[in-house]
Amino acid sequence: MKKEFKINHHTIAYSGFFRLQKYQLQHTLFKGGWSPEITRELFMRGNCVAVILYDPNRDEVVLIEQFRTGAILRADNAWLIEIVAGAIEPGETAEEVAYREAEEEAGCKIEELLLINEFYTTPGGSSERISLFCGKVDSSQVGGVYGLDYENEDILVSVAKFDDAYQMLETGDIESGISIIAIQWLYINRDKIRKRWAV
Repeated sequence: MKKEFKINHHTIAYSGFFRLQKYQLQHTLFKGGWSPEITRELFMRGNCVAVILYDPNRDEVVLIEQFRTGAILRADNAWLIEIVAGAIEPGETAEEVAYREAEEEAGCKIEELLLINEFYTTPGGSSERISLFCGKVDSSQVGGVYGLDYENEDILVSVAKFDDAYQMLETGDIESGISIIAIQWLYINRDKIRKRWAV
């Protein structure tokens, strides 16, 4: 069966810090034929990069904490513990963003970079696609408050032993999906990564 879709009409419903587009579209059905015309809004987030910064010699990960608008409906915790991440700007590669964001958000210099996977975060309504990396760093001098003033970033940077970071995931202290995926990946691959990167 050939899978196809067609966009009959689309408009920009909102344009601000992000953009919302409205589509009238149809797609082929698994049982054959075409769907009726459906209306869907698409949140235009842009593509992003996330990187779990890992020190294989100290068995530590770098974590950041910052205020997140998406969490304000749970007023008890609008500050989330996450990994370094940022948007891909025009003309940048995903790898370049990983190196840049590690320095801007955490004051870290990545020594080696490994692509974990690429995936959509919420494809039911958002265009965002993530390139997720693991970056080798020296965490011995990491910590403090970072971020760009002109982007209103206020980022607390800390270091945790990997086992402690994994425990934070298990207890629900880490709620960001990208960070959960990254920590679970490192849990599965940590021995292999330490053999590859540790001195």
